[in-house]
Amino acid sequence: MARETEKRAASVEEAVEAALHELGVSEQEARIDVIQEPRSGMLGIGGHEAVVRARVISPDLDPDELEEQADAVADFVEELLGYMGIYAVAEPVSHRDHMYVDIVGEDEDDMALLIGRHGQTLDSIQELTRMIVSRRLDERIRVIVDVEDYRKRREERLEEKAREVATRVLRTGDEEILEPMNPFERKIVHDAVAEVDGVESSSRGEEPNRAVVIRRR
Repeated sequence: MARETEKRAASVEEAVEAALHELGVSEQEARIDVIQEPRSGMLGIGGHEAVVRARVISPDLDPDELEEQADAVADFVEELLGYMGIYAVAEPVSHRDHMYVDIVGEDEDDMALLIGRHGQTLDSIQELTRMIVSRRLDERIRVIVDVEDYRKRREERLEEKAREVATRVLRTGDEEILEPMNPFERKIVHDAVAEVDGVESSSRGEEPNRAVVIRRR
């Protein structure tokens, strides 16, 4: 297995996904350095892709470091909510080997606004948070922003669906393509598929229509 790789993609998360898939490890088992942030050019000129370098390391994370990241993310998210005029709190919480910062508020319309259609607004908040807080701390942020457990519920449904499709592919031998997902969701599917012997997964297509393909190995 390769111990280090460098990947380019339209976004940092897409490049990370590709690197982790090549290395065959989870994000907790890799040191990821963002070499270059993506930039859009004028009329297609002068822009460049995101570049990340990933290296296999011990899966053990410093709990104090992760808590520091979560506190910094929560502080930034509450700043952002203030600018948006939304009354809510951002609370760090650990769930199934992930560290989340969950946004909780009383106004259902505000919470729906923060999630957006198919989670697109939440994805944008995640990316903005990653960029700002990683610069403040000078390290890659491994904390996931959520809104009233939206991502956690989605994670459980995706894992169940991925195992179901992988089992069917193993039985029929027919390749199956899932619906387009963001990088975070695709990583969940890749990890779930890896638990089923005899099948494998990869990502195909361009954002925002990039999807996971499951096939017999």
